[in-house]
Amino acid sequence: MELYTYYRSTSSYRVRIALALKGLDYHALPVNLIAPPGGEHRQPAYLGINPQGRVPALRTDEGELLIQSPAIIEYLEERYPQVPLLSKDLAARAHERGVAAVIGCDVHPLHNVSVLNRLRQSGHDEAQVAEWIGHWISQGLATVEQLIGDDGYCLGEGPGVADVYLIPQLYAAERFNIPLEPYPRIRRVQALAAAHTAFIKAHPSNQPDTP
Repeated sequence: MELYTYYRSTSSYRVRIALALKGLDYHALPVNLIAPPGGEHRQPAYLGINPQGRVPALRTDEGELLIQSPAIIEYLEERYPQVPLLSKDLAARAHERGVAAVIGCDVHPLHNVSVLNRLRQSGHDEAQVAEWIGHWISQGLATVEQLIGDDGYCLGEGPGVADVYLIPQLYAAERFNIPLEPYPRIRRVQALAAAHTAFIKAHPSNQPDTP
């Protein structure tokens, strides 16, 4: 498999974690989102791969080109079920997907670089942009804190799809100086992931395009 990725992209980070948890090998193809003049993702070569011009994109062993991290992760779960990221119980699966959706649908999109640049273009200064980021990330983490359990990972003894989404969001929170002290359950999960080989392998600091 080939993964078009960017070391600091939280959605790419999710897919890297899923691949690592499942023990799947892939070839990383970095796409530099900040390369002049406007990032490699906006150049014709990459737009020919993903017309949306975003990462990640995954080329499967069968040659299919997949975009959007939720779709890619669901594909990996169905194609390689040997190391499951979702519970067998239907209600538990819905809870796990719910935590993932809070982050993937309601938090991450609001601090995506395209949204932040639009705010700046609309006249918001950096203090206002920072307040925007802090508001949405903090609100999302406060929700997740109430949805996850008191032991182990988010919703089980081992890592699952909720953790796949949470850990990259915590990386973004730290980048934007969002304090995590109000969230003891989340910090417990963060500590467990920090010692897990799959999460370590997928971390932005360990990627081939890390500066």
